[in-house]
Amino acid sequence: MPTFLLKNATVLVTMDGARREIADGGFFARDGVIEQVGASEELPTTADDVLDATGCVVLPGLINTHHHLYQSLTRAVPGAQDSALFEWLRTLYPIWARLTPEAVRSATTLGLLELARSGCTTAFDHQYLWPNGSSIDDQFAGAAPVGIRFHASRGSMSLSEKDGGLPPDSVVQDHDTILADTARAIDMFHDPAPGSMRRVVVAPCSPFSVTEALMRDSAELARHYGVRLHTHLAETHDEERFTLERFGKRPVEYAADLGWLGHDVWFAHGVFIAADEISRMAATRTGVAHCPTSNMRLASGIAPVRRYLAAGVPVGLGVDGSASNDSGNLLSEARQAMLLARLSVAPGIGDGTQMSARAALELATRGGAEVLGRDDVGSIEAGKQADCFSLDLDRVEYSGARHDPVAAVLLASPTPPCHVVVGGRRVIDGGRHVTIDERALVESHNRLARGLIR
Repeated sequence: MPTFLLKNATVLVTMDGARREIADGGFFARDGVIEQVGASEELPTTADDVLDATGCVVLPGLINTHHHLYQSLTRAVPGAQDSALFEWLRTLYPIWARLTPEAVRSATTLGLLELARSGCTTAFDHQYLWPNGSSIDDQFAGAAPVGIRFHASRGSMSLSEKDGGLPPDSVVQDHDTILADTARAIDMFHDPAPGSMRRVVVAPCSPFSVTEALMRDSAELARHYGVRLHTHLAETHDEERFTLERFGKRPVEYAADLGWLGHDVWFAHGVFIAADEISRMAATRTGVAHCPTSNMRLASGIAPVRRYLAAGVPVGLGVDGSASNDSGNLLSEARQAMLLARLSVAPGIGDGTQMSARAALELATRGGAEVLGRDDVGSIEAGKQADCFSLDLDRVEYSGARHDPVAAVLLASPTPPCHVVVGGRRVIDGGRHVTIDERALVESHNRLARGLIR
């Protein structure tokens, strides 16, 4: 079994139960699983692969809990740059209807590479439209070369404009087709084992694009297979009004009536959630993917993250769509979460202090692991997967910040990792992916993007 040793980190941020930060730290792993964590002098001296992290801060791999990788093909599209959510979607739906299997594969590879280059080692993606023969198979094919853990959704839309929904007929599918292909995807790709590199999530898109029947049947199917459930909820005032006018219910009540509360469920955004709804989510351990940049980009609002955390709601971070961010930098997203929370400190929430850099990093690691239902990642400790990334503290951006290099990770300008390790294997080495020809990938991806915007 291959062994891996990381040593000499200026600071090793474990995010373990005691939140230890170990000076001159490191860890030893065997077959991708951490066996020992501590000061470098206490660790074995040899391994099949030895990574000297001198001059670096090392953190657990970051975990992305909400994304739309296909949207990397439609960044900065004229006509959608300054729109709120519903108008933004109406502009982009006809473009996304031209997606091909090749485009989905390319966007998945490029988007996951972009995430990896920000320290992300586990990512969830929410693709909910599958035109022109594209499928979740294309996503797993696109993910394989990147080498990070990938949770893909067999997302769906079934409520078109003619039936009172938002999307046009060209991007929706019928109820039975969706459920049959969802079951096929789980049977073919889902791996629930510890250390799994690929999992499948059942993920109807949103209240304004999916029928109540599909929401209910999707929840039943997911629980039959023991997989997780995800959807957008309460992202904007428009969506809040939609659920009240169409269903006569607020968003969380609507979700609850369809079986969409529980420890196996998490919502994207959750911006417009009332206090009693937060309590209901906390009681059922229903999670949230907080997407601060997208919420600002689309002028959606500020999610009540401090209230979620005070109540005990599981919270992770999501970079959200590459066309509503328009970036896939998860380290930058953690910084945005920290800063945005400081604009929304509410009286009586916690001790009234500002969100710290360490608290935001915890959302991006331990928080994301809980939201995705994984107990094998999110921290550097014995028994967990050997997933981590390193940042070079000798860079210009961190000069003068050695007083607290951990806080500097977010208080200073986020920088690209030197190394990203997944399961004891280097994915990014010296700032570059170990196998992907990035120039060729970018050229191909841009060609496909031009084809969509023809």
